[in-house]
Amino acid sequence: MSQIAALYEHRMKPIRTFNVSPALPPQLEPLRKLAYNLHWDWNFETTDLFRRLDRDLWESSRYNPVLMLGTISQARLQEAAEDEGFLAQMDRAVRQLDSYLQERTWYRKNRKHDISPAESHSAIVAQPSQECYAYFSAEFGLTTALPIYSGGLGVLAGDHLKSASDLGLPLVGVGLLYQEGYFSQLLNADGWQQEFYPLNDFYNMPLYLERQPDGSELRIAVDYPGRTVYARVWRVQVGTVPLYMLDTNLPENSAYDQDITDRLYGGDIDLRIHQEIMLGVGGVRMLYALGLRPTAFHMNEGHSAFLALERIRMMMQQDGLDFASAQQVANSSQLFTTHTPVPAGIDLFPPEKITYYLGHYAQAFGLSKEEFLSLGREESGDLQAPFSMAILAIKMASFVNGVSQLHGKVSQEMFRSLWPNFPQPEVPITAITNGVHARSCVAKSNQELYDRYLGPSWSQAPADRPLWDRVDAIPDEELWRNHERCRSELVVFIRDWLGKQLRKRGASSGELDRAKEVLDPTILTIGFARRFATYKRATLFLRDLDRIKRILAGDQRQVQFVIAGKAHPKDIPGKELIREIIHFTREEGLSGRVVFVPNYDIHISRMMVAGCDVWLNTPRRPREASGTSGMKAAMNGLPNLSVLDGWWDEADYVKTGWAIGHGEDYDDPEYQDDVEANALYNLLEQEVVPLFYDRDADGLPRGWIAKMKDAIRLNCPQFNTARMVSDYARRGYFPASDRYYTLTSDNYAPAKELAQWETNLFDHWYDMKIEQVDVSETGAIRVGQTIAVKARINLGALQPEDVQVELYQGTIDAEGEIANGVPLVMDYQGQDAQGASLYTANLTYTSSGLQGLSLRVLPSHKNLSSPYEPRLTLWAS
Repeated sequence: MSQIAALYEHRMKPIRTFNVSPALPPQLEPLRKLAYNLHWDWNFETTDLFRRLDRDLWESSRYNPVLMLGTISQARLQEAAEDEGFLAQMDRAVRQLDSYLQERTWYRKNRKHDISPAESHSAIVAQPSQECYAYFSAEFGLTTALPIYSGGLGVLAGDHLKSASDLGLPLVGVGLLYQEGYFSQLLNADGWQQEFYPLNDFYNMPLYLERQPDGSELRIAVDYPGRTVYARVWRVQVGTVPLYMLDTNLPENSAYDQDITDRLYGGDIDLRIHQEIMLGVGGVRMLYALGLRPTAFHMNEGHSAFLALERIRMMMQQDGLDFASAQQVANSSQLFTTHTPVPAGIDLFPPEKITYYLGHYAQAFGLSKEEFLSLGREESGDLQAPFSMAILAIKMASFVNGVSQLHGKVSQEMFRSLWPNFPQPEVPITAITNGVHARSCVAKSNQELYDRYLGPSWSQAPADRPLWDRVDAIPDEELWRNHERCRSELVVFIRDWLGKQLRKRGASSGELDRAKEVLDPTILTIGFARRFATYKRATLFLRDLDRIKRILAGDQRQVQFVIAGKAHPKDIPGKELIREIIHFTREEGLSGRVVFVPNYDIHISRMMVAGCDVWLNTPRRPREASGTSGMKAAMNGLPNLSVLDGWWDEADYVKTGWAIGHGEDYDDPEYQDDVEANALYNLLEQEVVPLFYDRDADGLPRGWIAKMKDAIRLNCPQFNTARMVSDYARRGYFPASDRYYTLTSDNYAPAKELAQWETNLFDHWYDMKIEQVDVSETGAIRVGQTIAVKARINLGALQPEDVQVELYQGTIDAEGEIANGVPLVMDYQGQDAQGASLYTANLTYTSSGLQGLSLRVLPSHKNLSSPYEPRLTLWAS
């Protein structure tokens, strides 16, 4: 190498660094305040303001106001500073932000300040002013300007923070700040997905670097084998909610450790466990370094479950608790949301990895290696089983939920072995159906329409509010013409976007010219956009090529598809699906009618869910835990055309769209694909296309518009994160926080007592005997007839207040089991002469047929989150 080449090869290290912030004229200083609060992402007054400042720069910066203010010319800033109209709009935007930050009242109105013992099993008064709920997630999809998300899980987490802000919840987000984020997608000439990773410039993003009082960076330290890894803390302000994220890209760390927060879902299993330790363990340490003391911890998926270990360690070392007492406090105040409908989607680590990276926790807890590993195993005695992050999270949480009603049932089946003696419907995994943040996903023109006819509160109004009846008052022509504008804007956007992507890979001038003519802004447009995993079946619509070509061509009733999405870099079958679509369009001469939009992101999603006419979803049931893109489409008035999976299974799929199939489950996937592809074609040919093109004398598709209105009226209030987050608050955060206050009161005395009680319970549970059950009627009985039941139970060393005795009644199914059983708590009547405890109850059957009756004993303690928490039950034999 020549000396000149060597000189250019040498990378110059700075002797000092500076964070240079934009220089704004004094009159424009409020722009800085607006840029650094993500409230602008769902406030059109503010986004219009930045677009007005420099439209081209706004778009080229990918809608990043901080980057825009740092690169705009001083001449343009001075010009804006002298523009009275611009200054007036800026003042309006600032007033709207100030008003928003001060008027978040749902939490104050709905949080009960005086919690009675009967309501919370607590002997103290909850103090909401001191509450803090920590929401942990591996990714957050908030805005295009922060590309640190991969898909639905991240966008759901971002919407969770936005609605928590809307509701005024005392919630903070915890995550990792990825230097390269998720990948950007580029399709080569063959249609094969390629990945590249642009570096995120944190100093030109709406991020604050957290500092110590002396001005130095706030750092936290996390122990890894043989070394300590350091991380700095960044904050993004989401309305009233701060999201704190850890960044290990520091010179004090080795090159490997700097890459812990390099890529989302990148690297091998060792890097994955490094990331999850940093998220869970580092996240807890970060919160304490910030002076925060959360009263409830929410694990969004299992990636952050190690937080439970760190919380237990801190309570043991700092507060002098033993492991059992610290675990009670941790469990009582932790929530876990699973998004995974199949075991293959759960993070599993070999036992030796867990022992190597986290074995010091076992020592700190006083547990043997196998006792520690059993925290993440379904069967404690299965010494070869991997360590499951989902199992750890479930065992360390007092509230567990799936993300749709169907997914809740699937999760009960997946994890029922943790409660081996309970009927599946009683497995304590509930469901809170996902939602989407309305102000983030509904197009500006639609929001203005809804504001005008429904009033400004529509975005958070529950389904029982009369304002939803006013959807019918929206004039059909106004709704339809508005939607046609959205479709036209989508077509213009896609043509421009395709041109930019083609130029990146050096496409020919002919390809660039053809990109300017793709799609027709007047014909039925079907949207499909999601992660390209094989179970989502992106190519199901190509199952019968001749038939889909006839549908696309139509006779005066043409159809076109807009498709987008990324496959994971290691998912070769997913990449094959993308290439299959590209090849189909080229080989059949349909590149203008079936368009794949590369590098899908939040902005493209917002354009598609507003500009398409119908939203297509074809997962292989029941593998779609929830899905949220169809919710966004419905909020914009789009009917859904979907398999009955995830959220769509509980929607009104007759009034607001069409169901592919009837919710059947198949053993043969090939047969399932044939059946459901045929059902899709039938719906398109016989219902969707005719309804769209059936126009009246005014040129309006009245039947289609009616379905659009039903989609808005029925789906907006139900599948909304305003509803979702309020559900989490009432069912999860409030009770968990109350339990935390209860168990930590009086120097943790209730936690210590509960731990001792549970130890005694496990020691003596199996000594109990159900000695006799007497039923007053033994033959045929009539509906409504009262039956008296008396039970004699030898509790052994346990006391009557330690247990709850229940009758369990229901219909007998084909296997001779009680189906859909209903429990009835029996009354304790004291002891007989031999010291056995006596219980009685009267019951009636409300339906005829073959009915069954059994009896069981469950644990009972005032500070248990539920009688199912210890996972013990004794049934009469």
